[in-house]
Amino acid sequence: MQIPTFSPGDDPGPDFAALLRRQGLVPAAPSGPVSAAGSITHGTTVVAIRYADGVVMAGDRRATSGNFISHRSIEKVFAADRWSGVAIAGAAGPAMEMVKLFQLQLEHYEKVEGGALSLEGKANQLSQMVRNHLPAAMQGLAVVPLFAGYDTRREAGRLFQYDVTGGRYEENDYATSGSGGLHAATVVKLGFAEGLDSGATIDLALKALVTAADEDSATGGPDPVRGIWPVVATIDAVGFTRVPDADLASAYARLVAGTEDSTGASVA
Repeated sequence: MQIPTFSPGDDPGPDFAALLRRQGLVPAAPSGPVSAAGSITHGTTVVAIRYADGVVMAGDRRATSGNFISHRSIEKVFAADRWSGVAIAGAAGPAMEMVKLFQLQLEHYEKVEGGALSLEGKANQLSQMVRNHLPAAMQGLAVVPLFAGYDTRREAGRLFQYDVTGGRYEENDYATSGSGGLHAATVVKLGFAEGLDSGATIDLALKALVTAADEDSATGGPDPVRGIWPVVATIDAVGFTRVPDADLASAYARLVAGTEDSTGASVA
């Protein structure tokens, strides 16, 4: 394939996704039910919670195909760039492709324009990508991400959630997505308070995922036997930082200890 060239008067601009569409490199939407082609792998529960210095994003590690566990250690939380992250729920294949294109879009914009896109601009760009995915979503390949980041202009964490039509909604305190999102949101709603530090917010996010896994078969809880822990990251003035598994193991041990009844039997 030859690299396309453009004259000064025909500059495609910084929109990399539009450039791909212009060159005819975007795959065609399915023309029939995708279920006929085989089982579809889905990612499930993701959470984003604002805290005093930024945002915590977390996702479980299970992917399912119908009633089968197709993957036990899939990752659903990714750095979009240094100051933002995206968490995926829905059809796993298209979701991962969307994340990679989104990361490339932000890098492309920064190289062309000489500066990073604003956090709200990034949220709008992801909204457009979700909206462009609507034909595939109508065929059963829905992708419903969460987006969050540290706004360097406001010096605060912000978070956004979407619907399958590309609708973008900024949330004040927390957002969830995926099959266990309702259960996770209930836990976060009950435990959220203004001014929580990063440690308390990580504990809350982990508790939300554990509760979702307890109620939703498509959500996977921590698996100490296999050494599989949720993907949890903080996004603050330092940037996107993934929480080490050892810290999550300690937090999970505290959570289990806190849910023991008077007889000493664990009810986690």
